[in-house]
Amino acid sequence: MKNVYVCMSTDVIHEGHLHVLDKAKSLGRVTVGVLSDQAMVRFDRFPTISFEERCHMIQELPQVDEVVPQTTISYREVLMKRKPDYVVHGDNWRSDALQSVRNEVIELLQEWSGELIEIPYTRNPQVKAIDKHMKEILAMPEYRRGRLKKLLSLRPIVKALEVHSGLTGLIAEKTVVAHDGEIDQYDAMWISSLCDSTAKGKPDIELVDMSSRMRTIDDVMDVTTKPIILDGDTGGLIEHFVYNVRTMERMGVSAVIIEDKVGLKKNSLFGNEVVQQQDTIENFCAKIQAGKQALRTDEFMIIARIESLILEQGMEDAIARAAAYVEAGADGIMIHSRRKEPDEIFEFCRRFRSFDSTTPIIVVPTSFNSVTEAEFIKHGVNLVIYANQLTRSAFPAMQETAVEILKNHRAKETDSHLMPIKEIITLIDEI
Repeated sequence: MKNVYVCMSTDVIHEGHLHVLDKAKSLGRVTVGVLSDQAMVRFDRFPTISFEERCHMIQELPQVDEVVPQTTISYREVLMKRKPDYVVHGDNWRSDALQSVRNEVIELLQEWSGELIEIPYTRNPQVKAIDKHMKEILAMPEYRRGRLKKLLSLRPIVKALEVHSGLTGLIAEKTVVAHDGEIDQYDAMWISSLCDSTAKGKPDIELVDMSSRMRTIDDVMDVTTKPIILDGDTGGLIEHFVYNVRTMERMGVSAVIIEDKVGLKKNSLFGNEVVQQQDTIENFCAKIQAGKQALRTDEFMIIARIESLILEQGMEDAIARAAAYVEAGADGIMIHSRRKEPDEIFEFCRRFRSFDSTTPIIVVPTSFNSVTEAEFIKHGVNLVIYANQLTRSAFPAMQETAVEILKNHRAKETDSHLMPIKEIITLIDEI
């Protein structure tokens, strides 16, 4: 009997999956590789049920003879071990980011004269309805809120991209890239105070109040499923912070990051060029503790942002604050620097990890942007936030377009660097 291999990463079985499995069964003995959670979050949506539940669901199907784990997006390891006569897959991977995986499968099968069988992708109202329902589940607050904590346990480093609107949220949600044999996507979204304020034409001094910030969160949540990390500035008064934390938790936000400064907030990248005052350790610890006590679940994360290096207070101060903030209940430590070289960031990570091996470390490499994610991983960093790149790329493009129209008294000259509106609209899902 011929051996047939199928890889599946679904949480629910629909007609399209059954078509693939029926064809596989007609060819021989069917082994299904169930993609692990770690592999799924690299390119697909976050699983809504456990790996064990997915394995059991697929094992119960009459077409399936055996279920095995597939721990990578690449088929190489499992195919080299099993050398199946056939691999069966839907034809949807011919044109998307999975095309590189498809090409690798074809090359591997040629080594033992195996064959790839592709089934036309099923597109009908029932499948669309199931897909829509799964997205709705993933968008629900009770599912979304705890996803960041889970990602931190699944990924060597979690990648968050700045968003400031529903459209930028869709870019973060849907961008999947195949590069150097890997497939990757953003894991989470960062709603920045700076970018939120800039989009509204306001200065970054906590002028845009939390009610307005919540409306931005609502816009992003309405069209996305990925976890949201909110830039909470200083957190404001303790009495206000506890209410805002509860609101964010109820909405389904995964984390808030608050910085240990007081007074009129100024952007950290100005450092001591402007007057900025750091909060006392005692007062900031009290704010963290009050926020933690106000929470109703253990899923929402309060992350402490340390400004000691920004304000040139020294490494000893940064380390002392980190230890105190973790003791007060902080779920993570964000260390910030405006230097172009990462030396002081790496030193902080080394010293912090010498006494704390588990608390997540968060970095925002706006200044030290030459550092790769692989380097951050080596130094114990768990979460990297690309905090303002979408805003910074959009502004010069829009300004250039505005100038071109004024210069030429028409819009024709701008077409060469504009995306067709039809392509933008395809990002937006219809109800």
